[in-house]
Amino acid sequence: MATNPPPDKSGSVGQGIAGVTTIAAATLLLVAGLLGLLQGISAVAKDQLIVVGQQYVYNFDVTTWGWIHIVVGIIAILVAIGMYAGAAWARVVAIIIAALSLILNFLWLPYYPWWSIVIIAVDIIVIWAVATWRTE
Repeated sequence: MATNPPPDKSGSVGQGIAGVTTIAAATLLLVAGLLGLLQGISAVAKDQLIVVGQQYVYNFDVTTWGWIHIVVGIIAILVAIGMYAGAAWARVVAIIIAALSLILNFLWLPYYPWWSIVIIAVDIIVIWAVATWRTE
């Protein structure tokens, strides 16, 4: 009497789902990084585009905020490229960078509220996608 071996849990369907999730999370991080980079370039190049309202606690020069967004955006883009390459370190760094971007855009709310809300939403989706991504 022949017995069938137990089904292989790491079949092509499981690998396909893991691959799609990886690409989706990396793409979301890449989009968030590009949006942050463009936001930073806009703040540095055209200071008059960003209207500064009333004084508030986290008051920085718009150009300083622009450079902060540029640096975080470039790091996010590099981490997304690492995720596309399948680097193990990229998952942890992706969550850290998305959380940092979320905090920075919360502090940026008085300067450009609607844009900040959009990027905060994308960062939340990135954190969720990377945190729920199963590698098995």
